[in-house]
Amino acid sequence: MSGVRLAVDIGGTFTDFVLDLRGRRLSRKVLTTPRAPEQAVLEGTRLILAEAGLRHGDLTLVVHGTTLATNAIIERKGARTALLVTEGFRDSVEMAYENRFEQYDILMERPAPLVPRDLRLPVPERLDARGRTVTPLDEAALAALVPKLRDAGVRSVAIGFMHAYVNPAHERRAGELLRALAPDLAISLSAEVSPEIREYERWSTAIANAYVQPVMDRYLGRLEHAFRAEGVVAPIFLMTSAGSLTTLDLARRFPVRLVESGPAGGAILAARLAAQGGLDRLVSFDMGGTTAKICLIDDGQPRHARSFEVARHYRFLKGSGIPLRIPVIEMVEIGAGGGSIASVDALARIQVGPESAGSEPGPACYGRGGTRPAVTDADLHIGRLRPDRFAAGRIRLDVDAAAAAIAAQVAVPLGLPVGTAALGVVEVVEENMANAARQHAVECGKELRGRAMVAFGGAAPLHAARLAEKLDIATVLVPAGAGVGSAVGFLLAPIAYDLARTRHALLDASFDAAAIEALRAEMRAEATAIVRAGEPDAPLEERWTVDLRYVGQGHELTVVIPAAPVTADTLRRLFVTQYAAQFGRAIPGLDVEAMGWALRLAAPEPPLPAMPAPPPDRAVAPDRFVDVADPRDGAPRPVALHDRTWLVPGDLVQGPALIVEDETTTYVTDSFVARIDALGHILLTRSPA
Repeated sequence: MSGVRLAVDIGGTFTDFVLDLRGRRLSRKVLTTPRAPEQAVLEGTRLILAEAGLRHGDLTLVVHGTTLATNAIIERKGARTALLVTEGFRDSVEMAYENRFEQYDILMERPAPLVPRDLRLPVPERLDARGRTVTPLDEAALAALVPKLRDAGVRSVAIGFMHAYVNPAHERRAGELLRALAPDLAISLSAEVSPEIREYERWSTAIANAYVQPVMDRYLGRLEHAFRAEGVVAPIFLMTSAGSLTTLDLARRFPVRLVESGPAGGAILAARLAAQGGLDRLVSFDMGGTTAKICLIDDGQPRHARSFEVARHYRFLKGSGIPLRIPVIEMVEIGAGGGSIASVDALARIQVGPESAGSEPGPACYGRGGTRPAVTDADLHIGRLRPDRFAAGRIRLDVDAAAAAIAAQVAVPLGLPVGTAALGVVEVVEENMANAARQHAVECGKELRGRAMVAFGGAAPLHAARLAEKLDIATVLVPAGAGVGSAVGFLLAPIAYDLARTRHALLDASFDAAAIEALRAEMRAEATAIVRAGEPDAPLEERWTVDLRYVGQGHELTVVIPAAPVTADTLRRLFVTQYAAQFGRAIPGLDVEAMGWALRLAAPEPPLPAMPAPPPDRAVAPDRFVDVADPRDGAPRPVALHDRTWLVPGDLVQGPALIVEDETTTYVTDSFVARIDALGHILLTRSPA
């Protein structure tokens, strides 16, 4: 993992680059090229290598994360996809959980399935819950569906049969037949994409994988070919939603695992900084050009989950999105980025997002043809952004264009001065993010008060202090390289693989410990083969969990278990302890059952330096003063301006202040004081009242 390493993070607005030269880092941002994302990747790679005086062949590792899979699902721009499903179950993905996620909304709209009903094609076959054949696979009926797929212009097929997680034989045979009859179709088997119980989540995940696979396969193929043509011989790894690195081949087979790859890199950065700085309770705040992401971190680890929702139809409502059953770092993501569009609704309220200006045309101030106001336009108008320092001066911001857009779309409809309207846009987006953080904490059963915040991404440091004030957070860390924080996180992630299997077992005298250990050995071998492709010699760490519940319950608790062989008594004791801790009491006299087994096999994380002793404080004079609107009343007030390039460990900056650097700007409100810590991070602490 040493040598010259390049991290590339494609966002909705900017593509970020971090080049690690054996501990010394260079970074750069370029505008994303949505129609051909690899163009921005290649351009930025050439620029950052030229700055370092290196050639493409000098790279020893490339790590890549991208929002392309996420955007394809959200924007419904994936491949035309069909689902081959057990006869009688074609409507399962539309029936979903058969509940109402918004009980009192009579006009509630469910998200439409990625596959319309006419392309959910029934196949005669059936296995029972133990994997035994009830109805053999009708191969002739399956072959007869191929002309229908051709006529409908289908390019990708998901195959989802009942109980395939127990016995994948029918799905595998159907896949073989389909590949022989239509070799140009991309095929995703639910038993390979998500081999776990509960058909709705399993099929939904397989459909999502099929939906984005042609898009991602073409993109990753073009990118690899272009990199090799430029002289890159280094291995290329992809960041997964679980905060681990995976091979390019595996990413092309299972692109659904990349859905949250960029945000996962940011969570890894925050977690590693928390462990380095001894911060045991943290909230990470990642705000880029298109979205904002919030993640809770306890004891140096982000919260992990094995399922989440993408493309929520209602901003904060659980159940309104498309469920994916994949390993993921748990976080909340909302449409609140620098490019989020501001408007006025029918009730004369300022609305911000989730629609984004992206990079084409971008906010009005970019001067690329945009006429609708974005958060970046508002930040510029109230003085938090300096027009000559944005993106290291490579994008000169147009102050007049920003004012004109805010006036036309927000100020005039509300009868407000432009400055007041701009401040209103900023306040609304900050309150949206604060509400998302509060709701996420409640859903996780956690408190925000008393946590520290790590803020990164191009726009997060601009808003972190105000967000911390709203959430009653007293400490904010803006790391060095915050503007490209997710890409930095890519370089701190381990090569790892997560997998899960459903295997039911009662924790009583019938518990077959030998069969469970055989299953675990099979899982260990599969994961080892994948991790060893990137880390042939490093020691590997196993983290095992099992989903346990009382017999008769509908949902499980995920319990960490030893890597060594386990007995029924050990599993029962671990479950009862965790159940009592979470719900206040255990239930005596009830049997316990295991439903699913999961493994995370990881190589060691790249090391971070130890935290040096804190340097003595030294007050520094600002470069100059600039006017910034006070968030309390909107009046412009002189604010100290500092160039981060010239700040050194120990320097002390009293708010209100702006600390400007090439990829972001940190706004220090008057309730905070900023210190440059021993590693060059900006540490904001709340001033005594």
